[in-house]
Amino acid sequence: MPSSDPHLAEGYAEVLLAREFQLLVDEVRKRLGEDAVSKVRDAYELAESCHAGQMRKSGDPYLIHPLRVARTLCGLGLDAASVVAGILHDTVEDSELTVPDLTDRFGREIAMLVDGVTKLGKVPYLSRRENQAVSFRKMLVAMSRDIRVLLVKLCDRLDNMRTL
Repeated sequence: MPSSDPHLAEGYAEVLLAREFQLLVDEVRKRLGEDAVSKVRDAYELAESCHAGQMRKSGDPYLIHPLRVARTLCGLGLDAASVVAGILHDTVEDSELTVPDLTDRFGREIAMLVDGVTKLGKVPYLSRRENQAVSFRKMLVAMSRDIRVLLVKLCDRLDNMRTL
């Protein structure tokens, strides 16, 4: 549990992040190899700067969430690009980072996955029925372009349901 003492809470957050990151690295190393670990480390560094100071409703550092999303994707047997997109899935939405920035640093494939996840989550406020129809339509479009976009989004939602 996070402490009300800011110094203890900061220490708790660092330990929690280090643990989550190590669990992800171990899983990626086992399933995808060292090249993928290098990409994951690079994505972690970028996500860490994009989400600096952000907290979850639980009081945990925000970065815990994308790390868990990425670990779920890895555990499902997805490729390195999907795992990296899991780490970065909220960076464009939550910071000044742009899709071209992601393309420059990680390549078009990862940038397009992150962009797809970001767009899939943006549904205007409509009635519940209209909202469901729009969500379903967006899901079908995302699947037709790249099923991995939908898988990242589903892992995102799964982690939110488990933790919020």
